Amino acid sequence: MVFIHDHPSPNHDARPEGGPVDILLLHYTGMESSAAALERLCDPAAKVSAHYMIEEDGRVLRLVPEHRRAWHAGVACWQGATDINARSLGIELVNPGHEFGYQPFPEAQMAALIELSLCLVTRHAIPRRRVLGHSDVAPLRKEDPGELFDWPRLAAAGLGFWPEATDQGGEMDEDEAKRLLGQIGYGYLDEDLAAVLRAFQRRFRPASVTGILDGETAALLRAVAQHA
Repeated sequence: MVFIHDHPSPNHDARPEGGPVDILLLHYTGMESSAAALERLCDPAAKVSAHYMIEEDGRVLRLVPEHRRAWHAGVACWQGATDINARSLGIELVNPGHEFGYQPFPEAQMAALIELSLCLVTRHAIPRRRVLGHSDVAPLRKEDPGELFDWPRLAAAGLGFWPEATDQGGEMDEDEAKRLLGQIGYGYLDEDLAAVLRAFQRRFRPASVTGILDGETAALLRAVAQHA
């Protein structure tokens, strides 16, 4: 069982009465150091937080109690719901992110994430397909946890979803792409379809994040939507 260190943040409030907790949302810190990230997540003026932060060496910090609403998702949407903070648990992974030298997530950090996440989805009965990245729910603003994050490994552990190889490619127009992206859960489809496609590719085809609706992206869209 992963050992959890308490490091309370003041940045939280009450969840809406009777609302579900049915999303596990993964982030990277996107700051130059772990210390800088922790300071920001605990700074009342910043008004941001998460329930947990996992250091590169696998050390797990609990910042906000799970029954409280942490402030990590911002302006976001998934399957029509817009107050993602109210219905989610947030985990921050220490990583400099795209701005400060994005790098792979270390083994110790990934192992701790999987162990913690399995506990959380079990305790809150979170469906595996609602283990999401910040870029999934906020595709117009966010890139994290990014294309170096090992989603297939999480899926193999029962967290999230990874599509099998598919031959369902071929032509797809924008209307069908929007329908399938919406069926999966993505929002903002009429605002910036290319940005949403980049978020989808970052999650399911990280080797080529273009925002272009090509045949491989079409095949993946059909495969993922079948299991949404």
